[in-house]
Amino acid sequence: MSRFLNPRFQGIAPYTPGEQPTGRKWVKLNTNESPYPPAPGVWPAVEKSLERIQLYPEISCESVHKPLSHFLGLPEDHLFIANGSDEVLAFCFWAFCPRGAAFADITYGFYRVFADMYEVDSLVLPLAEDYSLTPSDYHALGRTLFIANPNAPTGLALSRQEVETILRENRESLVVVDEAYIAFGGQTAVPLVKKYDNLLVTGTFSKSRSLAGARFGYAAGRPELIEDLGRMRYGFNPYNVNTMTMAAAIASLEDQAYYEDCTARIVKTRDKAQRALQEMGFSCTDSKANFLFVEHPEFSAKKLFECLRERGILVRWFEKPRIQNRLRITVGSEAEMQALLEAVERIVS
Repeated sequence: MSRFLNPRFQGIAPYTPGEQPTGRKWVKLNTNESPYPPAPGVWPAVEKSLERIQLYPEISCESVHKPLSHFLGLPEDHLFIANGSDEVLAFCFWAFCPRGAAFADITYGFYRVFADMYEVDSLVLPLAEDYSLTPSDYHALGRTLFIANPNAPTGLALSRQEVETILRENRESLVVVDEAYIAFGGQTAVPLVKKYDNLLVTGTFSKSRSLAGARFGYAAGRPELIEDLGRMRYGFNPYNVNTMTMAAAIASLEDQAYYEDCTARIVKTRDKAQRALQEMGFSCTDSKANFLFVEHPEFSAKKLFECLRERGILVRWFEKPRIQNRLRITVGSEAEMQALLEAVERIVS
């Protein structure tokens, strides 16, 4: 690092994303991207948007609000548009944590990074031995709560009733529910926004809508919270969502049937792959996301990760306490998962 870096940031451990390699052909199952392309109407919409590329993007993102409002079943003033849900989460740590934050010990790694970046006092709550989150651990903490639901990398999900219990027990604290993977089997908390003014739900089009490269995210909450997020955006980067991304998001919302079909195929492939891995001796969490979280009793996760990489298959291994012997495997296409299963079978046998 340079001698000019603020000492405050010198000790921060940055978030480590999954590999994005080039060169050889990889079976890429390490970053939870969709194996399917965006809806057919997305590319023509993006191409059309290039006609005004010389202009700044629509600052209010108003053209996206109407279709997103219809999709989520909320008024437009309950919505905030962002450059990926990571930007929403960053704004939340920046703006809403004067009394500190609380989140699980095994969850999305950016929570810790954002807490350190914005000097937020953090209470880290251990998940149970089976990686489940105990709602009562989050009662009356007097802090802003961050809950990934379904959780990453475990894939486990809380029911809407369990989320509501946490909301009721923290009426004076904001509860941020991160729903990046909600489309693959979880129960969204969005309907609770109308009932609880201490709820903010974040979402992304990176997973179920095949737009990871476009970086489109959103938040749903009461208008006062949305106004606060807008204040942060205007103080940081008013033009945070580009013209092409908005066009892609709008087109994707116009073809809900396509995405429902893709999501159903991913869930079917996930369940099929889970059964096959279990037959090979793996234990798997009950994932409600587009990935599997697996462990083999006789083979280290690090060794499996290395062996698969040698064969051109990328999965995710976390060198972290409690999960260092597990792999997170993105659910790819049927062909990609077949290649994975054949490779794993050769390795473990």
